[in-house]
Amino acid sequence: MSLTSDLARPTPGYSTDDYACAVARAAIGALHAEVMLDPKPGLVTRSSNGSHRDMNAALFVRSLFALRHYFPRIARAGEQGASFDGLRRLGIEAEDAMMRATRGVNTHRGAIFTLGLLAAAAGHLHARKSRLDAYEMCMTVSQRYGAAIIDSRMDARPSHGLRASRAYGIAGAREIAALGFRVLRETAVPTLEDALARGLTRERAAVQTLFSVMAVLDDTNLFHRGGHAGVEFVQRESRAFLAAGGALAPDWRQRVRALDAAFVRRNLSPGGAADMLSATLFVHALQAL
Repeated sequence: MSLTSDLARPTPGYSTDDYACAVARAAIGALHAEVMLDPKPGLVTRSSNGSHRDMNAALFVRSLFALRHYFPRIARAGEQGASFDGLRRLGIEAEDAMMRATRGVNTHRGAIFTLGLLAAAAGHLHARKSRLDAYEMCMTVSQRYGAAIIDSRMDARPSHGLRASRAYGIAGAREIAALGFRVLRETAVPTLEDALARGLTRERAAVQTLFSVMAVLDDTNLFHRGGHAGVEFVQRESRAFLAAGGALAPDWRQRVRALDAAFVRRNLSPGGAADMLSATLFVHALQAL
């Protein structure tokens, strides 16, 4: 399975439009790789709907097709110095396109927000010929848009994640972005890079990364579905999976399938961790541009 490894890369001296299109290919490629990764506990895959009754892999692919114009637009906006309000308008348009394509099912709202901000940051850094790495992209989001992101919470569209954040007093997507995606830059990207350096396939490296994120992330999707007990269960089982060798163990696939069954029984779906995995694959691809 290819996890953004075969994305077309621009040649030296490419135009703004070429760069924006390369960013978009990286984003769509990362999101496609995430949904095609199989097995994943509680999440939609090629062979399972996980803990979701209203989603399947085909629906995710249809949603991705609806988002194909969003990522080049927001990368260009970042390159042109757009404010967060400008980026937000593009994100709302993308959400509306997603909802039309999926007939009201929220497949990619979190990814629209997270990958959109990172795409804008990549455009901003490219315009300034700055270094394009995970740390710089994450901190660009924080420094350029952080205050406005927090302010936008006041009139945000209702969501399960926002309600869980308020109910449990935990950081939601906005706070995570405003603080520079700490789990992305300190856990997820280093885990993916280490796994690939150890010789793991991209599939197994992605699984290792997903479990590393699940072990530490206060996932609002899990709080919504399972409360504190659900989050503690996922974090505990993820740590146990990693301690037993994770995706390096020969029986990793069987163990993930067993965890998938356990997550489904509890109606748990670590959607925030899945978004973080997509963002990790995206950032990893962008670093090669």
